[in-house]
Amino acid sequence: MRKFALVCSLASLACIGSSAFAAEVEVNWHQPEKFTDIKPANESHKAYRERVLKHFDGLFADLANKLPEGYSWTVTVNDLDLAGDIDPFAGRSGQGIRIVKELYSPAIKFHHILQDKYGEQIINQDEQLRDLGFMQTIHSPQINKEFYYEQQMLEQWFERNVLPKVAAAQSAAAKVSSN
Repeated sequence: MRKFALVCSLASLACIGSSAFAAEVEVNWHQPEKFTDIKPANESHKAYRERVLKHFDGLFADLANKLPEGYSWTVTVNDLDLAGDIDPFAGRSGQGIRIVKELYSPAIKFHHILQDKYGEQIINQDEQLRDLGFMQTIHSPQINKEFYYEQQMLEQWFERNVLPKVAAAQSAAAKVSSN
């Protein structure tokens, strides 16, 4: 199991009201060699897998930067299926390329635990994300950025599912402390 731990902090902590943002994140990769699709087009499997995992470590770290200071987030990734698929005959000189079509949607499976600064669990659950409409979204100039679709899927999930739970937990904690 590959493990990545990072204390995420912004160079200058962003403050909204009295809440600073920066959480500790730990990303664990459970048997990435068995993931559905981390296939390289024209580099070694090991080097490509390491590059993908490093990139996703960064994505989770960026998301953790949106969490309140003192929170800790543990993510164990159990499967990853990148957008597209490798066509070994599409490239020149017999080198494959990744073809992105609606048929090959991005997906990720992981378990995550989010704790507040007092150690109380806010989230402890499995997630299975798949963006079947990934090619239907408005395309930005960054669409050619590597892992763009996976990043969009994770950011949208985080905004819709994690941040509202954090806000609810903070609201409940504020009510308790004011009583």
